[in-house]
Amino acid sequence: MNIIQLYKDFNVPFATEGHKHCREGWVNTTCPFCTGNPGMHLGYNMADDFYVCWRCGWKATHKALALLIHVSEKEAKEIARKYGGKSHVKSTVTVRVGQKKFRLPPSTAPMNDRHKRYLTKRKFDPEVIEKIWDVQGTGPISLMDGISFSHRLVIPIYWENRIVSFQTRDITAKHSLRYITCPEQREIVKHKHIFYQAIPTKDSDACICVEGVTDAWRFGYGAIATFGIKYTKYQVREISKRFKKVFVVFDDDPQAIKQSEKLTAELILRGVDAYSIKIQGDPGDMAQTDADALKKELLGWV
Repeated sequence: MNIIQLYKDFNVPFATEGHKHCREGWVNTTCPFCTGNPGMHLGYNMADDFYVCWRCGWKATHKALALLIHVSEKEAKEIARKYGGKSHVKSTVTVRVGQKKFRLPPSTAPMNDRHKRYLTKRKFDPEVIEKIWDVQGTGPISLMDGISFSHRLVIPIYWENRIVSFQTRDITAKHSLRYITCPEQREIVKHKHIFYQAIPTKDSDACICVEGVTDAWRFGYGAIATFGIKYTKYQVREISKRFKKVFVVFDDDPQAIKQSEKLTAELILRGVDAYSIKIQGDPGDMAQTDADALKKELLGWV
């Protein structure tokens, strides 16, 4: 939304980068929700089209605009659209047609004994992994786009009830790349624009957010993953749209802890009740009883 032009047209005072309360990418104005000194605390994020007051928290765009320009909330929605505001539908993820047709790696089939032994060795129940996460496997020959996917777990990535990408995991301990993801030119939706989740999903407004797919497997239903600690703004947007409460549980190395705290802060800015939870080690390596106990403590169910 062209918020600067809107503010000018409706004579709303504002501040941009350089003001003590305004950061890069934001436009600030006085907060009509605050009691006492309103200051220039109400920030509008120009990239993602949302309001946050540094004092009193996240605000719905149409509610903030209605108070700022003295119109009804219905009128505010219409005015926002005229200035390029987003409609805020369920998902803003772009479904794309890749340069090549999407497909799973050649020879993908139900897991064989070798795949199941790998999972059992890592203290996962192969039947559960197959049922909840639809995990399959490849055989000794699996070549696509010049990439070998031989002897791997094939992990479909679902979004809105369809497979849009995949990730694979080496089971031999001999490959230099433990994980190989679907070539970008074949993805229907870029995997770093969404998050990993169980199929079918549980209807809940709270979740445990972890780094990788095996971390999500350990917690089961109610867990989502960002495919690594380097999450994207698109993932933040989708997580904040779907959940009211998020517990971020990354690994215990310093960089992961830093990213966990950063993600938590960004979710809070978007109005999510978010917490960074510190544990010892890797969530995927937890004993199942310990993971279940932590999940019970955080979500209230297992």
